[in-house]
Amino acid sequence: MKYTNRISTFLTLFLATLGGTALLRAQSAFIAGVPTLNASNATAGTTTDEPQASMITLHARVNEVNVLFIATDKHGKFVRNLGQNDFSILDDHKPPQAILNFRHETDLPLHMGLLVDVSGSVDSRFDFEQSAATSFLEHTVRKGFDRVFVMGFNSHTQLAQDFTDNTALLSKGIRNMHDGGGTALYDAVYRACKDKLLKDHPERPVRKAIIIVSDGEDNQSEVTKAQAIEMAQRAEVIIYAISTDDSGLVMRGDKVLQQLAEATGGRAFFPFKMKDITHSYAAIEDELRSQYIVSYKPADFDADGRYRTIEISSLKKDLQVRARKGYFAPAAAQQQ
Repeated sequence: MKYTNRISTFLTLFLATLGGTALLRAQSAFIAGVPTLNASNATAGTTTDEPQASMITLHARVNEVNVLFIATDKHGKFVRNLGQNDFSILDDHKPPQAILNFRHETDLPLHMGLLVDVSGSVDSRFDFEQSAATSFLEHTVRKGFDRVFVMGFNSHTQLAQDFTDNTALLSKGIRNMHDGGGTALYDAVYRACKDKLLKDHPERPVRKAIIIVSDGEDNQSEVTKAQAIEMAQRAEVIIYAISTDDSGLVMRGDKVLQQLAEATGGRAFFPFKMKDITHSYAAIEDELRSQYIVSYKPADFDADGRYRTIEISSLKKDLQVRARKGYFAPAAAQQQ
């Protein structure tokens, strides 16, 4: 959705990574520390599996960049009382021409999809996963404020419950899912973003996010991981992933979940025990309420299609900042 200066005052962004309305038209994250790049009249571009694939190509004249990020102390706890002067911000290695807005954003509505792996590979843990997901939604969704849909996926993707703020309906949708079959994770992410969140055009800024509960082992998707990431960026969605792998080893699927999350400005969680899944949900909710937003005009900006880095660092000792790493400027020909 296109954002005006009024909307960017709230939070133009992903959540890079949250999305479709104020969270990055250029797409960028529910992080767990995500910068979300946004621009007036901007649309997301393409991505690959390369490091810069997580960035968005802006196709319209950019007059501001919006970055969503979080700050944590040396113990990993969120720091929520910082101001603009506590951070150094560089765009393309230069200070911005002007900082337009800086704020701690804690109370935007959530427009979110819960994607639950119902393939045969999660059979032994499926009942607990359903209970944990139900508990999370009952605790998180605010009636008249947030909207969530539930999708189950194995070889195919099935919408178990469409957008609603009714936790009873969401819980029923989760309970009605049955496990078995192969895994088409990338297809599920692609369809959730394309069919639901890309078409979601709220009248006010929201955070768009997807939470994936899966072991990350894809074996039947028709689209690629890069295509799934690109669609998430186009829809301005931040991906959070909770691994259901309880082997204690770093498996291929864990790396996939990490890549999906990082590419969209989100975060992946790897609980060692199934009961720790509930802690992962709590951490996701906390991150969604613990983000800063900065909007600025870049210095020496050229519409040359070039990749521009973003560097946000804390001027206070022992504080860490998590944010998207950059964006692609539009090419001059694309602004005609």
